[in-house]
Amino acid sequence: MRRKNFKLIFYSDMAKKSKDDPGRMKNVEQTLTKTEQFLEANYKSLSIGLGIIVALVALFWLGRMYLNKRNAEAQSQMYQAERYLEMDSLYLALNGDGNYLGFLDITNDYKLTHAGNLARYSAGVCYLHLGQFDEAIEMLRKYRKRDKILGSLAIGATGDAYVELGEVEKGIAKYLEAAEFAGNSFNTPLFLMKAGELQELNGNYAEALKIYERIHNEYSESTEGASIEKYIARIKLLI
Repeated sequence: MRRKNFKLIFYSDMAKKSKDDPGRMKNVEQTLTKTEQFLEANYKSLSIGLGIIVALVALFWLGRMYLNKRNAEAQSQMYQAERYLEMDSLYLALNGDGNYLGFLDITNDYKLTHAGNLARYSAGVCYLHLGQFDEAIEMLRKYRKRDKILGSLAIGATGDAYVELGEVEKGIAKYLEAAEFAGNSFNTPLFLMKAGELQELNGNYAEALKIYERIHNEYSESTEGASIEKYIARIKLLI
């Protein structure tokens, strides 16, 4: 009955367009019949496919709700660790105080959350200030750099760690990477300046000059750009 009613409604709508074309009505009916045959023949497969899609969508939303809840928990735990970091209580910031988790525990217990990822960056900064440079590099490497500003700071901090380890070339490479990653008028000239000064200290005057001139040409209004002319003048004398 359902199929016949559908055809009656469909045909009444097509009647005006098909008065002079009886073959067209026949073709439409044949098309509908083939579609029905296909649905009947593949009903089981289509039902399974639809069930899988519904299940995947449900799992996606359940997973998202779970992660949001876990992220909220991690943020509440991380608040105290951030306070310790601000107070330079780096050991407590890393390891917690017995009541609140430290950055290290948060990175392990809340791995897939945004807060857990942010804790990796903060833990890397703690290691850097504690002089544990290899640990800092490893932790900062694990940080997923989704934010341009914080991502560039993480790359730059990795450069600091390499320089402290005496691996100056790696440090310069990281500073240049941080400058390009940032792409803004604050972080970019900051890390370009760090790279330029290291190139100058290493006696790579031509490379240092290129970096200084870029700061002068592209970021003259930045803090680094305000004093860059004296660096350019000095390096030209050295060259």
